[in-house]
Amino acid sequence: MTPPAPQSRTALRLSAYYAATFLIVGIKTPFWPVWLAGRGFGPREIALQFAAALWIGIATTPLLGALADRLGRRRATMIALCIVAITGYASLWSAYAFWTVLALTLITATAQTALMPIGDSITLAAVRERGIDYGRVRVWGSVSFIAAAMASGAVLSGAAAAPNGDNSVLVLVLVASVILLAACIAIPASGRAIGSRRRVALGGFARDRRFWRFVGVAAALQASHQVFYGFGTLYWRSLGFSDLVIGVLWAEGVVAEILLFWQGSRLLARLGPLGLMTLGGAAGIVRWGLMGLVPGLLPAFALQLLHALTFGATHLGAMNYLSRTVPPDAAASAQALYSGASSGFGSGMVMLVAGSLYAKFGGGAYLFMTVLSALGLFGALRLARSAPQRHLG
Repeated sequence: MTPPAPQSRTALRLSAYYAATFLIVGIKTPFWPVWLAGRGFGPREIALQFAAALWIGIATTPLLGALADRLGRRRATMIALCIVAITGYASLWSAYAFWTVLALTLITATAQTALMPIGDSITLAAVRERGIDYGRVRVWGSVSFIAAAMASGAVLSGAAAAPNGDNSVLVLVLVASVILLAACIAIPASGRAIGSRRRVALGGFARDRRFWRFVGVAAALQASHQVFYGFGTLYWRSLGFSDLVIGVLWAEGVVAEILLFWQGSRLLARLGPLGLMTLGGAAGIVRWGLMGLVPGLLPAFALQLLHALTFGATHLGAMNYLSRTVPPDAAASAQALYSGASSGFGSGMVMLVAGSLYAKFGGGAYLFMTVLSALGLFGALRLARSAPQRHLG
């Protein structure tokens, strides 16, 4: 039997990494707010926990990305970060005080927030060097998200009513974190960048205003999800949806995302990276506007399909924009700067406001997210007119 080609082996290991990563995301995104509420925290305290986890990435993610580039050992850096995250989650088992939970959240967030951009830099290197289709590797993260969300919902629905502080969600997160550690050990090693060449590449794109305009567009589009990420499950619970139905709703949105990732190369060839981000902004205006105005199970199922565009198209566009414009020698640093500034600062600021908006308006808080989608839409259109998609610097 002919052994699999190196490209196939690389794609398989990268696919396993994304699948393991999104096991954790698929558990935490819908049900971590439930775990925090079980600790006795209210909407504003939950929002502060989420916001602080995002903010810490602003400072730490670029530093850890630069460290991975400098050492030329991105895989070893990821393994170390996984171990730190597992230790932090294990320490949450008996933590109940707000400040203790917050401190441990910052530790786990520092580790896990940095993992994704470093892993993405390895994947995008394989896209450039081996012709791997990013969408068809990343899609396994989405498949894993579905499995995790549905399985978590089923486990939590099937369990007897637990007192405050139940750790069922935390158990699932710990198991998923151990699986992620194994996937990071198996991920392909990256080459070592020459120091002077890395510094030149890093300085070139960091000084380019187009890069920071792109980060601003991505930040607006990503931040528009924060009411949904922080309070989507709690809002659906307030409408009387069961945890099993909520798990299916989260998973359903990702099914559409999977189809987009699988066929994303066609859309990318037709629209380009910034065209995909523009599409994500337009879909966000529709999605968040209607979620705030039309509650109910059938509208929820219909609007979840737009996750394919608000997140999927935006993410695929952003990753391909970075792949085309950032020099390979500073890939991890660029990914970390992008992640820290867009997902960290932008989403962290919005998440803090989202807690107050949800506490005051409930589902009406979604309407405020349409503003961010509109900003991202018009920013992407402007950037498409002014920014040639080539290496910056």
